[in-house]
Amino acid sequence: MKDVLRPDEFKQPGAATHRAIDEQSVNALRLLAVDMVERAQSGHPGMPLGAAAIAYVVWTRFLKHNPRDPNWPDRDRFVLSAGHASALLYSLLHLTGYGLELEDLKQFRQWGSRTPGHPERGDTPGVEATTGPLGQGFANGVGMALAERFLARRFNRPGIKLVDHHVYALVSDGDLMEGVASEAASLAGHLKLGKLIYIYDDNRITIDGPTSLAFTEDVGARFAAFGWHVRKADGLDLSSLTDALQEAREETERPSLIIARTRIGFGSPKEGSEKSHGSPLGAAAVAETKKRLGFPLDRDFFIPPNVLAHFRRAIDIGLVAQSEWKSKKEKLADAQPRAVEEFDRVMTGKLPNGWDSKIPLFNADSRGLATRKASGRVLQALAARVPELVGGSADLAGSNNTWLEGFGDLGMGERNGRNLHFGIREHAMGAIANGMLLHGGVRPFIGTFMVFSDYMRPAIRIAAMTKLPVVYVFTHDSIGLGEDGPTHQPIEHLAALRAIPNLTVIRPCDANETAQAWREALRNNSGPTALCLTRQAVPTLMATTQQPRALSMGVYIIQDPSNPEILLISSGSELHLALAAAKKLAEKQIHARVVSIPSWELAEKQSATTLARIFPRDLPHRLAIEAGVPMGWERWVGAEGKILAIRRFGASAPATVVFEKFGFSVENVVARALSILGKSQGTP
Repeated sequence: MKDVLRPDEFKQPGAATHRAIDEQSVNALRLLAVDMVERAQSGHPGMPLGAAAIAYVVWTRFLKHNPRDPNWPDRDRFVLSAGHASALLYSLLHLTGYGLELEDLKQFRQWGSRTPGHPERGDTPGVEATTGPLGQGFANGVGMALAERFLARRFNRPGIKLVDHHVYALVSDGDLMEGVASEAASLAGHLKLGKLIYIYDDNRITIDGPTSLAFTEDVGARFAAFGWHVRKADGLDLSSLTDALQEAREETERPSLIIARTRIGFGSPKEGSEKSHGSPLGAAAVAETKKRLGFPLDRDFFIPPNVLAHFRRAIDIGLVAQSEWKSKKEKLADAQPRAVEEFDRVMTGKLPNGWDSKIPLFNADSRGLATRKASGRVLQALAARVPELVGGSADLAGSNNTWLEGFGDLGMGERNGRNLHFGIREHAMGAIANGMLLHGGVRPFIGTFMVFSDYMRPAIRIAAMTKLPVVYVFTHDSIGLGEDGPTHQPIEHLAALRAIPNLTVIRPCDANETAQAWREALRNNSGPTALCLTRQAVPTLMATTQQPRALSMGVYIIQDPSNPEILLISSGSELHLALAAAKKLAEKQIHARVVSIPSWELAEKQSATTLARIFPRDLPHRLAIEAGVPMGWERWVGAEGKILAIRRFGASAPATVVFEKFGFSVENVVARALSILGKSQGTP
């Protein structure tokens, strides 16, 4: 079946008929979005009215997709980075046949609907990314293009391209103002991601008014300097858009930005005004808009039958395209069946058999090892068994221990490249990792100092919301960082990370807990995991066969004398302080149970019976020890317990001095414990 008109066909006889159906189709997109917003009395009609022609051209003339299989691995990806225009995307999904029904459109922004206010991945078939916070989708697309490159290098063979698709995104003025977009654009240009095609809806309006209030730069010059192919187009003219997109498709060495001039609120009485951005047009303005665009005034959610039939051609076209791809896959399967089996495995997110069989155990060692270094050794062992493990850090690979020795550089075009240099771009790094997971076929890990998790917090939040299993390697996790001082010493960060729903935070106490933390992180397919690791060496405790289960519980008793009088509860490097203090207390005939709680989130999943065994009600004397703010520890120590924590920013000095000055010494822990028990230092 013929797909779309080529640019030269618009000049041929019969093109007028095609232009008529094109115009009707674009207006149907516009007015479906308008009706959705009007019925909900909430939403953003302005961008759908202005950008509908862009979306129409991409979806009907260029996008390779199959509405009957939204998860087809070799589909093109379309990201609506300007997620406030969600009504436009939902209209496209309904009209092209993704199973989003008209009733779903009528439930726009309502409780439990498949058409939430901003697109949410997983709620709606065909939505590739959860977007809305501006700039996130822009960076997600870069991650998708990186994943496509990695998989193409791994699985394509001469004459058989199993992975060969593009990433399109519709971006806005707001997207391009956000710093994360500039970070991601800079990296995309450096990496020459030629399959990345972004269309910029240049309507020159923001919520406050014209973009000239705060945004007067030459966007095209900026992106050209980033190494992008830049082309301008009339965003309301289908031929102009088609020519620009075709040129972008032919550009293979650079990502492309098409600057498409549009008018927000096109066709409405509020055209060109910020008043059309984020509020319903109102009944009178809706009627006037429909009149101007030639649609019946008394029909809401009206779709001309010929328009629906025109859009639904996407199903047949998509089935043919996917069928052709399946033929390639079968051809490859005949020649290299294991390659196809491996492709299917990684695209379903299943880990390989025996993936964790080489995770090391570390011998007991009083001198110990920094958990960041232990993490590096574990990661190296995992990389040899999990070929889809890909990642890097924000210019800190040596400090984070995230470099995969023996594997190439993905950015430099090496076939076995699995290392990424993100540069000093923490926010983009987080959002790019999200995009890689949204694409599928890879398991990204990313690293930086824990204090800089603040720089990427919006991306962490989206990963948690979208249930993306990114692994964050956050090293230098406390005042143990030492001389770099308060600017680099995380104080509030553990509490801030623990506050994010669906983020599993693990702060291991030694090398063996670190090994099991990595096992738990890769097992977690329902959300991201943050590994919080030390810069300084910590003693390695004896590895036991119980440790994997203990870590997976998130909380366990690590030392338990008979008839304990007090609980010492800790995580990470401070657990060793708790153990040393327990030893001193024992010399005073005071028995202390020591509890390791490397992950609150995992601990909270345990049964009430299990938690009551570890934290019995008849043992109310408790002391929590952690080198961070005390927020949240109340739940573990109870009404009679105390918390040894930090309530100010850090200081610059050697780590041992900083810990002592902040009260993290054996003597102070013993004194605190005795105080809780109502005993003095000299009481036996």
